Amino acid sequence: MSYGANEVLRGVDLDIRRGEIFALLGPNGAGKTTTIEILEGFRRRSAGEVRVLGTDPVRGDDAWRGRLGLVLQSWRDHGRWQVAELLRHFADFHPDPYDPAELLELVGLTEHAKQRVSLLSGGQRRRLDVALGIVGRPELLFLDEPTTGFDPEARRHFHTLVGKLAREQGVTIVLTTHDLAEAERLADRIAVLVDGRVRICGTPDELARQAAARAEVRWTAADGTARRERTDDPSLLVWELHRDAHRPIPDLEVRRPTLEDVYLHMVNRVDAGDPHDVGDVGDAGGASGADGAGDAPDGGHAVDARDAAGGDAHEMGQAIGMNDTPHIKHRKDSAA
Repeated sequence: MSYGANEVLRGVDLDIRRGEIFALLGPNGAGKTTTIEILEGFRRRSAGEVRVLGTDPVRGDDAWRGRLGLVLQSWRDHGRWQVAELLRHFADFHPDPYDPAELLELVGLTEHAKQRVSLLSGGQRRRLDVALGIVGRPELLFLDEPTTGFDPEARRHFHTLVGKLAREQGVTIVLTTHDLAEAERLADRIAVLVDGRVRICGTPDELARQAAARAEVRWTAADGTARRERTDDPSLLVWELHRDAHRPIPDLEVRRPTLEDVYLHMVNRVDAGDPHDVGDVGDAGGASGADGAGDAPDGGHAVDARDAAGGDAHEMGQAIGMNDTPHIKHRKDSAA
């Protein structure tokens, strides 16, 4: 995806399974919003192929849009409507919506049901955005910074709802967030998008292993000094400490790499000019620039994204990583 000479997306390569929660992370300017807007049909791509729910988003009709749920990063329409009135209005566009009163209770807005939307606080408006996005029971739900402005209790309730949508109803959820703890808690798999390319993709544990984000072991030495050491094998280091000391190790603590450690490691690596991607560390995720050819298996995928091959930006491709044209496509039996 390019804006004039500025190339925003340079190799988005992803497989997202039906019913999974997939988080897309990246610094500002990495291309997250552009990627999501292309999939949602809000932005025309400059190259590549896209299929969401079997349809090119550019050609999606009202019935197709009704199968998507969108929680945008910012939205300020309908300020004169009452909260419950607006939610009921949106529900009327769907054949099997959630009960508006239940949704208001879920997002903590029951006591504001008769309040005008323009008078809501920022956090309250964000909760209404979430309710409007899920009122139609979507098959594929896009969440862009969904819990901004939520207090801890509202955030916990929302996380529970997201888990139920995916686990009990098979909704595929694509989440973009800057809250790394939220992504680590919610997502089955995570992709890190940096400089227009997916640098790594997998479960949080897989990301930590493959990104070479090392564990940290802390303890108090025999002379009373606090010690710490980063290691690829904390179990071995702990064993060696006990072997050499012949006694319990005071204040021993092993800190595994967090998602934040992995994320910062990847961003700093790209900033330092490392051209290599870690790649796909899961069994179905993809990463840009990987060597090899062919498509991922069809079964159970909600989103497939592949690089196009060949010299012409409009030729849809046969291989992965042949050039920098983004290729986002949908297989026949997928959700997106």
